[in-house]
Amino acid sequence: MLFHMPARLYFGSGEIGNLKLIIDEYLKAKNPVIVTDKGIVQAGLLKKILTQLPGIKIFDDIEANPKSDTINKIARQIRQLNPDLVIGFGGGSPLDAGKALALLGTNHGNIEDYEGKEKYKNDPLPFLAIPTTCGTGSEVTWVSVITDVNRKFKMSIKGPKMYPAVSIVDPDLIKTLPPDIIASTGLDALTHAVEAYLSKPATLITDNHAVKAVKLILGAIEGAYEDIKNHHTDRENLMFGSTIAGFAFGNSDVTAVHCISESIGALYDIPHGVANSIFLPHVLSYNLPDCFVKMATLARQTGIVEVDDMSSARFFIQNIKALSKKLGIPLFKDLEIGKDKFEKISQMSFENNSTPSNPRELGQEDYLKILENAYES
Repeated sequence: MLFHMPARLYFGSGEIGNLKLIIDEYLKAKNPVIVTDKGIVQAGLLKKILTQLPGIKIFDDIEANPKSDTINKIARQIRQLNPDLVIGFGGGSPLDAGKALALLGTNHGNIEDYEGKEKYKNDPLPFLAIPTTCGTGSEVTWVSVITDVNRKFKMSIKGPKMYPAVSIVDPDLIKTLPPDIIASTGLDALTHAVEAYLSKPATLITDNHAVKAVKLILGAIEGAYEDIKNHHTDRENLMFGSTIAGFAFGNSDVTAVHCISESIGALYDIPHGVANSIFLPHVLSYNLPDCFVKMATLARQTGIVEVDDMSSARFFIQNIKALSKKLGIPLFKDLEIGKDKFEKISQMSFENNSTPSNPRELGQEDYLKILENAYES
């Protein structure tokens, strides 16, 4: 059993106000750069950083499901600036992009050269992660997921030196999130927690984090969805649940939900949280015969008490389906992906390196059946 979490975590409302102090006194960085997206800039959130770090160089071209050509282009500019710190500010895409750029800041070539585990020769630049959504978990993991535009494939670039040096998790940063983003990113965090708990590499330590995350997220997401600005406790619990879900899956693994969502995201640029939300109940239904006891444990954490484990597990899946509908998550068929594409999606899903972590064995044909069942539901 191994549990690794070297990042220093600052959590709390208003913690973003200590950014300069953290950089000056702990990281001792003199020439930081920031990686974000245009949505963050348009929402005015960047002002919280610029007031403390005036003149900082900003790279705001990161798109959803960050692309390899975008990363490689920015990396060439960053190398010329010779920074001593990369700050990722935003949802999962800017955070993953920031990790990749911290790696390329000290290593030659393109990001495609570093797919896999510990392919870097030199230690990446220190990375400071500041999430602005309630779903990524990337602020406490060692993985950067980047879409290879040539292969239309989501690569995982990872290694222990890619953990953030510091993470600042401030629940106040999600005060202005629209309800649809709260729904998709919150259910993304739920997916992280559930998959971490059910995956084959799960340990006692990751189980404790995962179960607590499920309870926090399911207890907070509806209140946050209804009124994120005024429901302070729900906002805080949702962010904390997302972060400890990151502790869990970052030290165990995800399962078939992510294998499917990463494939669809690479092919069709569907937002990651939306895809995870769609397929979570369908993968749980497939996995039910092999892990209904664990699902029943999650059910009881959220107030579902049935006579037997199988009934509790089934109610848990039904409740997730009902929650997704209540939060406005689209159905698979709403994505307008033709059935003729299912073969390609199932092949890519099967080839994902998290397939072996799924609690129930599955092949490409099983992925195909999951896709077909999800489409008909």
